[in-house]
Amino acid sequence: MKLSDQVQFTMRNMRKNKLRIFMTVLATTMGSAFLIVLASVGFGLQSSLMEEASSHQPLTQIQIWDRYESDELQGIDERTIEEIKELEHIRTVVPRGMVYHMDVSPSVTLEDYMSGAQVIVTDFEAEKDSNLSLSEGDFPASENEILVGYHFSESLISPEAAEQRTDPEDPYFAPEEGDYSGSVLGKNITVSFTNQESGEIVEEETFTIAGITAAPSRDWNRNGNIYVAGEFREHFMGLTGQEHMYTEINAHVTSVEHVENVTAELKEQGYSVYSISEELSSMNLFFNALKAGLIFVGTIAVLIASIGIFNTMTMAVTERTHEIGVMKALGANPAGIRRMFLMESGAIGLMGTLFGVVIAYAVSAASNVIIPAILEATTGTDTLNITFSAIPAELVLIAGLISVAVATVSGYRPALRATRVNVLQALRREA
Repeated sequence: MKLSDQVQFTMRNMRKNKLRIFMTVLATTMGSAFLIVLASVGFGLQSSLMEEASSHQPLTQIQIWDRYESDELQGIDERTIEEIKELEHIRTVVPRGMVYHMDVSPSVTLEDYMSGAQVIVTDFEAEKDSNLSLSEGDFPASENEILVGYHFSESLISPEAAEQRTDPEDPYFAPEEGDYSGSVLGKNITVSFTNQESGEIVEEETFTIAGITAAPSRDWNRNGNIYVAGEFREHFMGLTGQEHMYTEINAHVTSVEHVENVTAELKEQGYSVYSISEELSSMNLFFNALKAGLIFVGTIAVLIASIGIFNTMTMAVTERTHEIGVMKALGANPAGIRRMFLMESGAIGLMGTLFGVVIAYAVSAASNVIIPAILEATTGTDTLNITFSAIPAELVLIAGLISVAVATVSGYRPALRATRVNVLQALRREA
C-alpha cells in the first residue's frame, strides 16, 4: 500500500468518527496549551529580568577594583591599568578617581549656589570610547571643560538654604531637592579645596560645563557628580592627601562572548571584579531549571490527555477489525497497517498542538494585559514593566514535539494490536 493511500485511509477513518476525534483533539489541545502557557511564565520572567539587569550596566563592561599581590591588597596604579589594557579582547579602559578629603576637602559652587557633588577625575577620550551617553552638550574639548551628572542641578542650593543645614561645618551636605532653576549647560563652576583644620581655601579651579550625562538607567539612582579631565588627577589628589588615585576602573570588552573569559583572567590575576555576565549567568541557571520544571509539569497534562488518545485508538482498532482483516487478506504489510494507526494518533497530537498554540498565544497576550492591570488596581501604584508570559519559537517547537511524541506513543499499542488481528476471525466476525 502506497503512503498516499495510507494517508487517505487514515483521513477517511478520522472523518467517520468526527465527534470522538473532536473530543480527543480538544483534550490534547488543552494539555498542549497548558504546557505552553505554564512554561511561558518562565520564559517571560527570564526575558524581563534579564532585560532589566542588562539595562543597568553595559553587557561588555567589567568593573575592576583593587587587586591582591602576594596576599596583600594593592591599589590600582598606572602600571596595572596598562596591564589591563594589554589583555586580549579589551576594547577600552576607563579609569576614574573620586577626589575625597583627607587633609583638604573639595567643595563645588555655581554662582551663589553650593553643591555637595562628588568630584570624579576621569579620561574623557576613554569615556567617549565606552559610549558614555550625554543628555545635553558635548564632551569637553579642553582641560578646563567638564561634564556633570544628570541630577547635578538638583544638588545646587541657595545660600539661604545652605544656612539651614544641620551641620554647617560639613561640606558634604546633600539636600533632598535643590532650588536652582534653569540649565547649567555652559555655566562656570568653581571647585575649592579647603584645609580641614584652618578652614583656609588652599586652591580654587574654575571649569565650564560642556555636557550633561544621560539619566541613570535606574530611576532611583541620582548622579550629581562632576567629571574633570585626567590632567588634574595628580594635582587634585595631591591636595587632598589621597594615596589611591584610581577608585574605579571600568574595562570594556570587544564583545559579549569574551566577557566571561576576560573576567576569569582578571580574577586569576588577583583583581576584585564584577561583570553583569556573572549575574546573568546565575539568573540563566535558575531560570533554565525553572523552565525545565514547568515544562515537566506541563508534560503531565499532555500525558493525561494521551489517555484519551489511547482509548480512541483502541476503539478504532476494534471497530475496524473487519477492514484490517480484509487488508491483511489482500496482502497488506503489517508495518503498513501499524503505520496508519500511528499516523492517526500522531495527527490527533499535531492538531491538538496547533490549536493549543493558538490558545496559548491568546492566553499569553491576555495575561500580559490583565495581570498588570489587576496588580495596579490592587496596589494603587504603577507596576514594574514585566512581561509575565512570553512564547518564543523554541517553546512552541518543544511543546509540539512533546505533544506529537506522546500522542504517537499512546497510539503505538493499539497499532501493534491491529497488526496482530487474525484474518479468519476478523472476516468471520463480520460475515
